[in-house]
Amino acid sequence: MKILLLLWLSLSLLSGNALAQVAGPSGPAVQQPTSPDAALTFYNRNLITFRGEMAGISAEDRAQRAHTRLQAQLAQAGPHLVSQKPDTMGILIQIDGATTFVVTPAEVDISARDTLEATALRAQRALEAAIAQSRESRDLDALARAFAWVAGATAVAIALWAALKRLHIAAGKRLLQLSAEHAARLQLGGISLLNRNRAVGTVRTGMTVLLRLLQALIAYEWLSFVLQRFPFTRAWGEALNGYLLGFAGKAGNAVIQAIPGLFTAGVIFYLARLLTRGLDRFFDRVLEDEHTLPWLDADVAVPTRRISKVLVWLFALAMAYPYLPGAGTEAFKGLSVLVGLMISLGASNLVGQAASGLILTYGRVYRKGEYVRIADQEGTVTDIGMFATRIRTGLGEELTISNSSVLASTTKNYSRTVNGPGYVVDTTVTIGYDTPWRQVHAMLIDAALRTEGIQAHPAPQVFQTELSDWYPVYRLVCQAIPEEPRPRAEVLSALHANIQDVFNTFGVQIMSPQYIADPAVAKTVPPAQWAPAPARPYTPEQP
Repeated sequence: MKILLLLWLSLSLLSGNALAQVAGPSGPAVQQPTSPDAALTFYNRNLITFRGEMAGISAEDRAQRAHTRLQAQLAQAGPHLVSQKPDTMGILIQIDGATTFVVTPAEVDISARDTLEATALRAQRALEAAIAQSRESRDLDALARAFAWVAGATAVAIALWAALKRLHIAAGKRLLQLSAEHAARLQLGGISLLNRNRAVGTVRTGMTVLLRLLQALIAYEWLSFVLQRFPFTRAWGEALNGYLLGFAGKAGNAVIQAIPGLFTAGVIFYLARLLTRGLDRFFDRVLEDEHTLPWLDADVAVPTRRISKVLVWLFALAMAYPYLPGAGTEAFKGLSVLVGLMISLGASNLVGQAASGLILTYGRVYRKGEYVRIADQEGTVTDIGMFATRIRTGLGEELTISNSSVLASTTKNYSRTVNGPGYVVDTTVTIGYDTPWRQVHAMLIDAALRTEGIQAHPAPQVFQTELSDWYPVYRLVCQAIPEEPRPRAEVLSALHANIQDVFNTFGVQIMSPQYIADPAVAKTVPPAQWAPAPARPYTPEQP
């Protein structure tokens, strides 16, 4: 019993020093006011807050006098029954018929729509609870039962803590196994939507956070339960428990109030999803040539579908925004302003790239699969994105060019004017004026027809693009069938080889790269020397 009494005294001292109070000889006293208001407390329980003067007596003096009278009344023998009595000044709160303090209209909280009667009733009940705590604090048997309850609650809390730990380990292993298995199965178009390691890490983090929340809840409830076992700390325990219940009530009330708005937002998003599905079916029919529209063809159907779906979802988000939980709060508004400011400051270049992509797409500058030359780069267009265009060169390289750079440079399209699939192949040679131009035309066309992949129809054409000081410039233009960039490079290489063979066959000297004077012997290679070692033997094809 002595040990229990010492523990009780220690707990009483700790609780009494927690708040700044005016200490009396028999227990806790009035909290020192930091404002014109003064709170009357007894055993850490707030009985009432005096908010104004009464008959020239300040709120602080009223609290001090009420506390002195309360101690004197409880020091006397009696049942200590609490009652209230109406008076011209307000409502008298009495113990065994003797007035302890007066509840005046100044103590009524008008902002909470309170009344004088309700304020007096709360003060009466608080005083009854404080008197019961005072009586219990002097009962050693009650304190012994309190310590027994604390020991039992501690054992239960430790058991729950350990059970949660084991459950976390078992459930964590199972969830990690399931997440690792299903992360690889979640694919769209053959592309995995979730990284296995990231999915496992996310599940592990979520399980750890849930465990910590449950452990904190157990510790919180244990502390609230323990504090409520002892008279001096019971008010604190009730406050802790009341705060948790109040928070849960507010959260539940907020969820219930948000249900109509969430339902409306869900309906809006569902209608947007139905509309996007209808757009998918419409554009699929356009791509399959089931619908023919003068302003919409297969080349722009895919980007138009994407843009239309984005616009539908943006419109749906704008419509559903007022119904989302927290949309009207200052924090949500501030976040919206911050995001808008970040986009406006940092997205100017991004918007310019997107606008360039739209111009290239709807201007039909080039299409996917066409062979183009952009500035000093050429290759087959493999992708036309919103911000960049990708081309694959004949050397096996893939180049990414920003759309704004494409618009700022000259684009040469080798595939747009050909008949059917393929692209234009052209090359330039310079031949001296002493060679008849008709012969040059015939030799260039012959070399083109010898090249595999170049079409005979339409027939290759030769143009004299320039009459220079020392030679005419001949340009050979023909059409090739292959669509891949590497075959085009191979076709062009084979065409150059055949041009050299044909010109050497007829003894005509090619004047490139620069003609200065006639050599003593024409710079040609006779057929007998076309395949010296280590080249393979080759028999030229005679015209």
